Amino acid sequence: MTALFTPFQLKDVTLRNRIAVPPMCQYSAVEGKVTDWHLAHYTSMARGGAGLVIVEATGVSPEGRITPACLGLWSDEHIEGLAQIAQAIKAAGAVPGIQIAHAGRKASANRPWEGDDHIAADDPRGWQPIGASAIAYGENLPRVPQEMSLADIQRVQADFAAAARRAKQAGFEWLELHFAHGYLAQSFFSKHSNLRQDQYGGDFAGRSRFLRETFAAVRAVWPEHLALTARFGVIEYDGHDEETLSESIELVKQLRTDGLDLLNVSVNFNIPQAQVPWAEPAFLAPVAERVRREANLPVAASWGLDKPELANRLVEQQQMDLVMIGRAFLANPHYPLQAAKALQLEKPTWVLPAPYAHWLERY
Repeated sequence: MTALFTPFQLKDVTLRNRIAVPPMCQYSAVEGKVTDWHLAHYTSMARGGAGLVIVEATGVSPEGRITPACLGLWSDEHIEGLAQIAQAIKAAGAVPGIQIAHAGRKASANRPWEGDDHIAADDPRGWQPIGASAIAYGENLPRVPQEMSLADIQRVQADFAAAARRAKQAGFEWLELHFAHGYLAQSFFSKHSNLRQDQYGGDFAGRSRFLRETFAAVRAVWPEHLALTARFGVIEYDGHDEETLSESIELVKQLRTDGLDLLNVSVNFNIPQAQVPWAEPAFLAPVAERVRREANLPVAASWGLDKPELANRLVEQQQMDLVMIGRAFLANPHYPLQAAKALQLEKPTWVLPAPYAHWLERY
């Protein structure tokens, strides 16, 4: 059996293979609630053979959404729709995961195909973003966030814990905290966006505090036997990469001690001027491998991993434990079958639904 199609166990959660669908925002919710689009979207990818399907960034509060069309989990009213998705993913043979998030200063934006920019301050669809410091991201997201008070920090941390409890009620078995991409948690850790002078700013310990406390609040309510993970930007590509990566790995080590089970390695995206090497296939693979080795923690990563031979090699060489396949799954929800054929497996290592299997499993 090829490495890509070996099972992976984390706590009491077992994935049928190492292929995972990362959170990909659909911007199709109404008041944070699931629509028919979400159910069809996530079910198709689970039926297609993924080992893990993670539901998109889901706001822990209304102001934590990226756009007004993002999913939410700030109310018990959101549980029923998400429970349908979790059940459908599991019934199709994949592990149901969800990412809970707060967009911070990047919140209150238009959908990507409608501008991907901040909603105007006088537009009733929007709201006042909040952040670690009153520093705008810039370019298409120019609104200056309101610097969070200590009471704001405690409220948001409680929101994360409450959302985690609801995620468990909805039937999710894999929880990912969104600590990446310049959103709220990442912005606390970055020197680019955190100029606070109190206990949540300044040195490494201060800039780490929000993330560690938020993680601890979730760890206290999330079941020990289920997977608790985070997506965290460990590198900015801003010319100070070694310093950022070293600090990030130190924080990951602390989070591992606090109970983190796996890290989804990503990019910071705290400044628009970052020079991310998009043209390089699997550009995060060496970074993920270093985090895996130095933090002694299972890792996953995204971007440029969709060639089956490459994905298999990354797992085989232990650069990462899971490969997150995004756009390739949008183009082909049966990507795992495509990968199995490319790797010349004798037959797929999962059972597709009969109406598909009869035709698709014929090589």
